[in-house]
Amino acid sequence: MSVEIKLSRSNRIYCPNEPLEGKITTKLSSSISHQGIRLTVNGSVNLQVRGGSAGVIESFYGVVKPIPIVKKSIEVRSSGKIGSGTTEIPFSMVLRHPGEDNLEKFYETFHGADISIQYLVIVDIVRGYLHKSLSATVEFIIESEKANLSAKPISPEMVIFYITQDTQRHSLLPGLKSGGFRVTGKICTECSLSDPISGELTVEASAIPIQSIDIHLLRVESIMVGEKIVTETSLIQTTQIADGDVCRGMSLPIYAILPRLLTCPTIFAGPFSVEFKLTIVVTFQSDLSRLHPKSDPTSPRLWVAMESVPLELVRTK
Repeated sequence: MSVEIKLSRSNRIYCPNEPLEGKITTKLSSSISHQGIRLTVNGSVNLQVRGGSAGVIESFYGVVKPIPIVKKSIEVRSSGKIGSGTTEIPFSMVLRHPGEDNLEKFYETFHGADISIQYLVIVDIVRGYLHKSLSATVEFIIESEKANLSAKPISPEMVIFYITQDTQRHSLLPGLKSGGFRVTGKICTECSLSDPISGELTVEASAIPIQSIDIHLLRVESIMVGEKIVTETSLIQTTQIADGDVCRGMSLPIYAILPRLLTCPTIFAGPFSVEFKLTIVVTFQSDLSRLHPKSDPTSPRLWVAMESVPLELVRTK
């Protein structure tokens, strides 16, 4: 005895003004009676403050009250019977009618460390007091409406960066401090979610051989807790640009694909915000780096030089 929801689109991506369609599939060994089949769509922004980034008072609460986006329910079928074997029941629900007032703006789906924007469709087959109800839940993905998007693709805005021993705010190995190094390049700071992060870099000089060059994609999540803003930065993905001691003066391309559920258009809302940034990390060959192979890649180290730039993500047609 089972029930599942199959959405009409395999990628589960919908816009707020589009109907959410699919089928409720039941597999039963014998027929059952029910008191109605209800379908509920629930969308919310879930906020969580972890103890490490908050004060003593905030850490007691842990989870901040969710921000509701949408909650709708329809009756797919009135009371009756479902026969044995496999039964498919179609459904269709409009998430937002034109001119309708919603609880909150339809933010795009996002799965972060402290902020999660999630949309769920839930089916309940009510069977009365003597029998347990049958239910199933599926997450679907919301993307911005096409009519509200920029008609033409944006041209990536590039920023020029340079990394030397003088630009670092943390301590470096004596050999790096005295011998010096210089890495220059350019990287995009505004990018469409459907396009890769692009740019280039050049190692002009380095007194110590290079071990690797990586690009870290980071999310910066901020939550309003009372009168305090709690901000936490965490790593989304790492893309290696070079492995080993690269040739000096050679231009190396930067190319990184954005992960779908872990990124979204940059958000500045009242009680929360979701921003992104890129960190170019140059790791130098050192005995210390071999002793700490699993150290936090975002933390400054004696054998590491880095430079961070903000990244604004937008959705385009």
